Order: sequence, then structure tokens, then C-alpha cells
Amino acid sequence: MRDSGSAIAAEVFMNMRVRMQVLAGLHRTKPNHMKSKPITLVHITTVPQSLAFMTGQVGYMKARGFEVIGLSSPGALLTSFAEREGVPVYAVEMPRRITPWRDILAVLKLVLVLRRIHPQIVHAHTPKGGLLGMLSAWIIRTPVRIYHMRGLPFTTATGWRRRLLMWSERISCGLADQVLCVSSSVRQLAVDSRLCRPEKIAVLAQGSGNGVDAAQQFNDSNISPSLREETRRRCNLPPDALVLGFIGRIVRDKGIIELAGAWKELRKEFPDLHLLLVGPHELQDPIPAEIDRTLHGDPRVHFLGEVSNTPPLYAVMDVLALPTYREGFPNVLLEAAGMQVPVVSTQVPGCTDAVQDGVTGMLVPPCDAASLAGALRTYLHDGELRRRHGAAARDRVLREFRPEGIWQAVYEKYLELLEKKGIPVPDAGITAILGESSTKVERAQRRLVKTSG
Repeated sequence: MRDSGSAIAAEVFMNMRVRMQVLAGLHRTKPNHMKSKPITLVHITTVPQSLAFMTGQVGYMKARGFEVIGLSSPGALLTSFAEREGVPVYAVEMPRRITPWRDILAVLKLVLVLRRIHPQIVHAHTPKGGLLGMLSAWIIRTPVRIYHMRGLPFTTATGWRRRLLMWSERISCGLADQVLCVSSSVRQLAVDSRLCRPEKIAVLAQGSGNGVDAAQQFNDSNISPSLREETRRRCNLPPDALVLGFIGRIVRDKGIIELAGAWKELRKEFPDLHLLLVGPHELQDPIPAEIDRTLHGDPRVHFLGEVSNTPPLYAVMDVLALPTYREGFPNVLLEAAGMQVPVVSTQVPGCTDAVQDGVTGMLVPPCDAASLAGALRTYLHDGELRRRHGAAARDRVLREFRPEGIWQAVYEKYLELLEKKGIPVPDAGITAILGESSTKVERAQRRLVKTSG
């Protein structure tokens, strides 16, 4: 009893010491007890769709005293992001393709906007957004510059385009104070390709850009039987049909050619099998016109376009296919896992982090329609295997990819970088730190009283 009480007393003392150290550090950074100003944090993306990476995270940072601003190309999605998150936004046209003169113009416009905002942190995402964002933030000497590496397009490029894309990544990494990477495999690829010094690039938590809300949003148990039936009717799916799903951009890089090849085999073997293709067509990387016509002409292939509310679609799928050529950390694989849908994806960086081969899904070589068909065939024949892998996938997502875990890791990284620059932490952020510490102290104190009594 005495030993237990002593241990708990020691825990109380240590936590109190941590609190005093925090307070001492705050005192040093805030002479004369001056109240610190809110930290202005600007997120830069090439297209407003990518601002979805920050869903929920924006509110988390606002609650901790940050003033958050979105900056992306103009469009309805930028406006909806502003309304949904309750933050100001600025529109600057940023082309996704390599367009030197338009890119220079975009940097000049970004510089003008950032000078007006005067942020303490610029957090830029995706390859093009990272390059333009880091250049403009460096020009105006933004104290904290963060490049979030979410994928490496050069892996599927060749010739001069590959070299240009690699140099673009090196510039973004060089101008950043910190490079964050969405997955360990992409980080390793970046280091091996000499894009960034190992000590400068970090993976937060278990990886992914924003985690996945598997507790509520992507939870199969929240989909009612009536909603499942309605979704099947809306998608023209027979009640007892097996469903193979794909969610993503309908482009070559996502492996649509290989998926079409696998479908050609599987549709003969499984007469009750249907294919759902969810996502927009893009002209930048189109699939061959012949394959597009063949898929559109198949009555068992259903093109749904871009859909914002995807959980009901996952709920009617038996297996998800993502035969992609490259990724950063594909959220669709985590979303499917939350919905207990097993997945077949490719052995490429990002996907190898999201899928535990043979446990939560299957991984096959990229650009291999036969291997893709074989893995899908295994799942379609074995309902028990689908159930077991789907359950394991959901358990892993709940355990390792909670959004709050990602947000906290990002927040702590912000505080670390601000401290290095000698920038005071917002009062709300201080309260958050002390609140967490206080909770630990109070819990230990209660245990001490209980043990002593």
C-alpha cells in the first residue's frame, strides 16, 4: 500500500513539474505577461477539393486559438469550405499542370495575398500547391513554412517531366522549415530519391492526412436496412447482386485500365456481379476512349460520378478495388476499412501503409490485371474471408487512424515549430496544454487519496 501510494505521489509530482516547466517556458516567451496574438495559419492547396484534407482539423485548431485561412483556386467548393468551416478564404488561380508563365503569375498573386494576411504559419499541400505555397511564403519570409507531401507524381512520369517533377519536390522541401509526409513508405521514397534530408521529413502519428471517422461517419452499423435498399435501387443493383466497387478519379493513374481487364474476366464467372464506378472523369489523365465506351456500354457497370456522401455506397459493396499506380495515403482504403469492406489494392507506396496484406485486404502488383482479377475472385468466392478481413480492417482503423490523433499530432508540431521561432503560443493553446496535463494530475491525485484512505 505504501509503495503504491509513493508511486502515485511521484506521478503527481512529475506532472506538476511538467506544468511548472510549461508555465516557465510561457513566461519566457511572453515578457511582462503580455497577451499573445492569435496565430494565423494559412492552408494552401492547388484546387479547393483538396481542402477536404482539413475537415474537422480546422475547427480543432480554431478551438486552440489559431486563426485559420484557406487559400486555393476559385470555385464553388472553396466557398462551401468557407461556409462549412467558418473561416475566411482567398481565391488565387493555380493550374495543376506545369505551366511556367501561369505559375509565375500565381506566385506573384500569392505573395500579394500573404503580405496582406501576414501569417505565422503557411501549410501547403500537394505537389503543385506545395511548390507555389513554399515559394510565396519564402519570399515574404513567413516564419513557419510547412510542406505536406501527399504523393509523388514523378513515380509514374518519364523523361524530362520526371526530372522536372523531382526538382519541383526538392525546391518545396528546401524552402520548407518542416516537411510532413502522409505515409512512411512515401517518406522513404522521398529520402531514397534525395528529395529531402531524412531529419527534415516526418510522419505524424500512424500516417494519413486527416484520419478517418470510423466511429460515426464511416460506420456500417449506422446504415439502416432501408437506406441500403434505397441505395441499391438508386444504383440499379438487383437485391442479391454481388458488388465490386471503385471510388476515386476515373483516370489512367488509378488503374482503371487494369480494373477494366479484371472486370472482363470476372463478369463472365459471376453473372450476378455488378461494378460501381464512383468519381469524376478528368481530362488531364484520361483512360483510353475504347475502354471508356466498353464500360459505359455494359449494363452491369454503373457510373455514379462524384458523390459527396459515400458511406451508403460502401455499405452495398462486397469488395473495393483500387489498382492505383501511385498514392500518398489513399483515404478510400481507410474509409472502406471503417465500413468493414475488404479491399484489393496495389503494392505501391501509400497503399502498403493502408492495407495489411492478407489481414485487412490484399495487395497485388501494379499494372497487372490478371493478379487483380485473381485477388478479387478469391474474395467474391469466399464470403467468410470478406467478413473476417473487413472486421480486422475496421479494428485497425479505430485503433490507429482516429482523426483526433492526427489533429493532435499536427497541433503539437505547430507548437514545436513556433517555439523554435520564438513565437508566443495563443492563450487558448496554453489552456489546452495545461488542461490535458491537469487532467492527468487530477486523476493521479484522486488515485492517491483513494489508496491512502
